[in-house]
Amino acid sequence: ITFVGGFGRFQWIHVTLISLPGLLMASQNLLNNFTAGIPAHHCRILVNSTHYNLSNYEVPEEQLLQVFIPLDASGTKLDRCRRYVQPQWQLLANGSANVSDAQTESCVDGWTYERTEFLSTIVSEWDLVCNLRPLKQMSQTVYMGGVLAGAIIYGGLSDRFGRRSVLIWSYFQVACLGSCSALSPSYSAYCIFRFLTGMAVSGVILNGVSLKVEWIPTKTRTLVGTLTSFFFTFGQLVLAGLAYWLRDWRKLQVVVCAPHFLCFAYSWWYSESARWLVLKQRSGEALKSLHRVARINGKPEMTEKITLEVLQSHMNKEIESSRSSYTAYDLLRTGGMRRISVCLLAVWFSTSFAYYGLAMDLQKFGVSIYLMQVIFGAVDIPAKFFALGMLTYFGRRVSQATCLLLSALIIFANIFVPSDMQTLRTTLACLGKACTSASFTTVYLYTGELYPTVIRQTGMGFASTMARIGSMAAPAVLILDEVFPALPSIVYGGAAVVAGGFACFLPETLNVPLPDTIEDEEVVCDGGVASKEGVALKEMKEGEGAGLNAL
Repeated sequence: ITFVGGFGRFQWIHVTLISLPGLLMASQNLLNNFTAGIPAHHCRILVNSTHYNLSNYEVPEEQLLQVFIPLDASGTKLDRCRRYVQPQWQLLANGSANVSDAQTESCVDGWTYERTEFLSTIVSEWDLVCNLRPLKQMSQTVYMGGVLAGAIIYGGLSDRFGRRSVLIWSYFQVACLGSCSALSPSYSAYCIFRFLTGMAVSGVILNGVSLKVEWIPTKTRTLVGTLTSFFFTFGQLVLAGLAYWLRDWRKLQVVVCAPHFLCFAYSWWYSESARWLVLKQRSGEALKSLHRVARINGKPEMTEKITLEVLQSHMNKEIESSRSSYTAYDLLRTGGMRRISVCLLAVWFSTSFAYYGLAMDLQKFGVSIYLMQVIFGAVDIPAKFFALGMLTYFGRRVSQATCLLLSALIIFANIFVPSDMQTLRTTLACLGKACTSASFTTVYLYTGELYPTVIRQTGMGFASTMARIGSMAAPAVLILDEVFPALPSIVYGGAAVVAGGFACFLPETLNVPLPDTIEDEEVVCDGGVASKEGVALKEMKEGEGAGLNAL
């Protein structure tokens, strides 16, 4: 990379274009907060086939509704799922009249929804309330199931067919099937489209990360990797603004998906990873990519110095290694790879588990959901800078373990805060989310650096599979609060502690060149001395004009 201009004009354009869709990736993952928001609702009032128009009565609507709707178990709010069989008119004259014996029934005629916070959601459209309320969370679980399937399928496909081609297809799939979700005639159709969209989202994220990393010089990976993650952070703020502006789930669905048609159109400009092309014995195409990059970076003279013979001679070992076919089994075949894979599985699961446990139920905080989305998005900004500082000065391993253990400490602390101190509880939740966000930033970069090129995407897909399982399990854990209110926090925090311990066993990759083969990775796992020797060897070769081995 240094030989063709280092981090030059090509890298700036390449990284920016790949990162732009990140503004909408946050919208995809957190969309359920708004498309499946639960409006305030009560049973539709119909008595003897006559609809009661509450505006015709000269009494406050809340008081009048008590004639038709009983209070809930707390005695302070109207019940959302029951109504009186017969109106209790005596309550207008005597609000304290005893109506405990009055017969009630379920909302057989449907529900009336308030349209102040949301104009329309899938909940109000398909009545996913009361007995059907679990279907609200199910839609998010189905989506995350798609993301899980995409991590497995697209990770392997990109190692076989290339990062660029799978990334281009993923843009097209998100644009088409995501927009089709807005046309869903039923809940089942909506879930199918969301599942397929989730698959494509995995393809965009995983291949975007790898295609960026494999064109970035070693010394700038930390800075670029962290700064580009801000696109996801700002995407959370964009989502809050779009949701507040539209307030209709179908319009919101189209607005966050259709722009990927533009990404699909310009993605043909991308250059396939020269590193991957060489390892797939397509050195001629790799040479063309390198010449193109050299010209864009203002180094046209390098096109004469970089020849096919030079390229092959300096990547001979990697080319020989690439003649073998690799499968997911190779992620566990050797001691070093097994250690990396097991530790990363724990880190990915716990990070996603805690992140989505905090970020996917914004209505529980008693504050405007749009404001909470802005707050939760904004806390990621200092979190990213915190991660950048940690990654630059303390390395990947310390950063990963610190973020996880800090998130666990904050989650545990929230257990001891009284429920009436809502401001403090919300503040701690925001800090916990910031730590998990910093952990996400670290693990995406760390995983791309740990796995060798010949199996990097398979490894990324394999590791991130656990993140999708964590994101699917997170909402289910919230049910445990019916057994013991603090139990969900204990589970979230406990998982983070365990993962923080696993992170301590990962090898350090700060300023270490990307490994190309499994053998290279075993050297990295041997310890810091071997890793530093690898850096010195590659820098020496670059000084001799053989910088192509750093691709």
